[in-house]
Amino acid sequence: MLLGLTVPGMAQGSKVATKVDEHGFWGTYAYTANNSKVCYVLTKAQEMEPKTLDHGDIFFTISQKPDKNISYEPQFITSYEMQEGSKVIVTVGPKSYSMFIKGRYAWVENAAEEPRLIAAMKAGSSMKVAAKSKRGNPTSYVFSLKGISAALDSIANCK
Repeated sequence: MLLGLTVPGMAQGSKVATKVDEHGFWGTYAYTANNSKVCYVLTKAQEMEPKTLDHGDIFFTISQKPDKNISYEPQFITSYEMQEGSKVIVTVGPKSYSMFIKGRYAWVENAAEEPRLIAAMKAGSSMKVAAKSKRGNPTSYVFSLKGISAALDSIANCK
């Protein structure tokens, strides 16, 4: 499902990540930067709208950075610049979460919502993400949540 997937450089800059495992639609990866280990799970969008646009690779990641005391930080990554001042909206079941944008990356606006989003993802079967390109094109993506719980378990003890 993730075969042939090119692992994007994380927002901290391009790092060489090693694929550790695969769980359903989610891959587990790890790398070391500045003597600090980072583990993350990653999936690629299964559906992209509108179909007439070239979206490039679209990813959703959740990272663990124990040395920075960061646990399960969700991040949305596009291959294009998103519109400044707009928000990314992540919807799982009936609940939506707002993300702020910086270039091609988006993070949960309110860090207190991160555990709620993770819990919703573990309980859900799919997740929809809506964004707006720098050119103003509304876009939406569907990600499978199959394997997310096992993937997150695989990075729980990242050290």
